Amino acid sequence: MLSFQHTEFLLSLALIPVLVILYIWVLRWKRKTIKKIGDERLVKEMTSNYAPHRFAIKFVLIVFAFVSAGIALANLRSPKGSEKVSRNGIDVMVALDVSKSMLADDIKPSRLERAKQVIGKLIDELGNDRIGIVVFAGKAYLQMPLTGDHGAAKMFLSTASPDIVPTQGTVIGDALKMCYLAFNTKEKKYKSVILISDGEDHDETAAKIAGQMAAEGVVIHTIGIGSPAGTTINDPATNEPKRDNEGNVVITKLNEAELKTIAEKGNGTYQLFTNTEDVVNTLDTELGKMDHRTVTEDALVNYKSYFQYLLLFSLLLLVLESLIPERIKPKQKIVKFNTATVKAIVFLIVLIPAFANAQNEKQLIKKGNDAYKKNEFDKAQEQYQKAAEKDPSNATAQFNLGNALYKNKKTTDATNAYNNAATHLTDKTEKANALYNKGVVLQNDKKLQECITAYKDALKLNPNDDDTRQNLQKAMQQLKQQQQQNNKQQKKPKENEKQKNKQKQKDDEQNNQPKPQQPKITRKDAEEKLKALLQQEKNLQDKLRKVNASSPNHPEKDW
Repeated sequence: MLSFQHTEFLLSLALIPVLVILYIWVLRWKRKTIKKIGDERLVKEMTSNYAPHRFAIKFVLIVFAFVSAGIALANLRSPKGSEKVSRNGIDVMVALDVSKSMLADDIKPSRLERAKQVIGKLIDELGNDRIGIVVFAGKAYLQMPLTGDHGAAKMFLSTASPDIVPTQGTVIGDALKMCYLAFNTKEKKYKSVILISDGEDHDETAAKIAGQMAAEGVVIHTIGIGSPAGTTINDPATNEPKRDNEGNVVITKLNEAELKTIAEKGNGTYQLFTNTEDVVNTLDTELGKMDHRTVTEDALVNYKSYFQYLLLFSLLLLVLESLIPERIKPKQKIVKFNTATVKAIVFLIVLIPAFANAQNEKQLIKKGNDAYKKNEFDKAQEQYQKAAEKDPSNATAQFNLGNALYKNKKTTDATNAYNNAATHLTDKTEKANALYNKGVVLQNDKKLQECITAYKDALKLNPNDDDTRQNLQKAMQQLKQQQQQNNKQQKKPKENEKQKNKQKQKDDEQNNQPKPQQPKITRKDAEEKLKALLQQEKNLQDKLRKVNASSPNHPEKDW
């Protein structure tokens, strides 16, 4: 059955929702950024080589790599069962005094801490020996049975404190009995007990029990922790010196006599703690003198771990993620000619791939692209022209040549270049793009009828192209306006002539109108008017005679 050795590392998987939220936030941030930049269609053209689905794939790979690493840290494993292990050594039981008197600090930092240091160091030196631990105060408890797992022994040792024994006191006799019961009672040797205490025994049977155990082949070594002069015990609850029932301050002293007696009855040695190294070295020497036997036993359950496979899988996912680019290498394809802005034309060339190790034509195209991006349109035209001459069927060269010619204001040549590109293109979409650019050039050159034809041909190849459809509508509107303007200009001379004709007709009508009938006058009025006329004539004749009299004489002629 599969299980995890370190389940606390599984908490790292709780970060997965955080990663998902972060991923969603990044997507929203990208959308907002695109809107802030400006024309969404132009931004799409600028980022046409960006693959959003690859960004999603990279995120999924990272998440799976994170999950795999988290499970690896928790050490997924399956039990393999126990195995037989042969050991050549002895069995050692450690009886550790954890009574409150062991909290005295006459041995810094305390008697108990020093005792635990001695045991920990001794465990490192035992080798193939089995070890068990008994803790005691007012009662004795088997904290760990005999085992060859020295790491587990250290773990149990680290938890030893007065708190694990509810009854206080010092019952060395009970601790020795507990150690004896932990041994194989059928054997009469290969067994040893190491007693570490301050010797303040409240049980008078300890020495007697030590003698009985020695008769069964158990060797007992004792270690005295503390000073014979004694010291106070600091009570952790009140942080004051501990007092007895009568209120007197308790003084705990090392009882060397008791410990020496137990060691003597148990056929072992007694040591006063001075420093850890000396005590451990002496014990190791004494234990090494004992007879060792080969023991075959069932070791603790072994496990097959899978963390190495999970880490390898996580590493492979991360490598794969790093090899997947978010940008794809665009094929050499025709890009639409955008009339909205001159900058869009530059991006057409950016989107054309430039493979440095391609054929000679592609190298020329690359040089042309570089020159185009630097606004060196004459040089770009020259490079594209060379590529087109080397391979007239190279549609990319023809198309880019059309772009450069257009920038150089050679609209007729640009139109021919786009025609050549469309002729050699097989892909309907790319061919439609060439016709689209041709239409743009014609539209800017005010050749609207030809422009409309080019747009219609492009829509036949790519009916879903909104740009072409919009430009077609605009061109048709412009053509209509142009025709209306031409009609007005043609109508104007006719209207002027018509106006003249109307004026002449009006004048003729006025001239041809009948004269008004003179009103009838009386005879008397007529005679008076006649007299007036005669008088006017007489006056005129008088003036003429005066003029003739003042003028020089001329020969009269009657002819």
